[in-house]
Amino acid sequence: MAENKYCFEYEMKVRDYECDMQGIVNNANYQHYFEHARHEFLQWAGTSFTDLRNNGIEPVVNRIEIDYKNSLHSQDWFICKLYVRKEGIKFVFYQDIYRKSDDKICAKARVETVCINNGKLSRGEELIPFFKDYL
Repeated sequence: MAENKYCFEYEMKVRDYECDMQGIVNNANYQHYFEHARHEFLQWAGTSFTDLRNNGIEPVVNRIEIDYKNSLHSQDWFICKLYVRKEGIKFVFYQDIYRKSDDKICAKARVETVCINNGKLSRGEELIPFFKDYL
C-alpha cells in the first residue's frame, strides 16, 4: 500500500482492556480499530453510518483480510491510515495501522464492503457523492 494514496488518518490510543495476557493488543481488537477509522472517515466525508442507516442504506463488510506485522501494547498511540477504491459494486478500503512512537506498521487490512439499499444489494452509487474526491 503506497503511503501517498492515503486520504484519511485517525489517531487512537490502546486501552488496557484491549490487551491479552501477553501484554499485547488482542488480534480481534485490530478489526475494531479498522472499523472505527472507517466510521470516522464516513463522518469526515460528510455523512455517518447512522445517517445512511436512517435512509435505508447499509454499508456492510463482506470480506476482510488482516495481516499482523508488529504488536501494539497498552498506552501505545497509533494512527490508522486508509484509502478507498471502487471495484465493481464494492468499495474496498485499504487500511494500515502504524505505531506512532516509531512509525512501524502493525497491521494491514483489505476490507471489501457492499451497500444494501432498502434490503437489496445495490451498486453503491449512494456513496459516490461522499467518496468521489477520494476514489
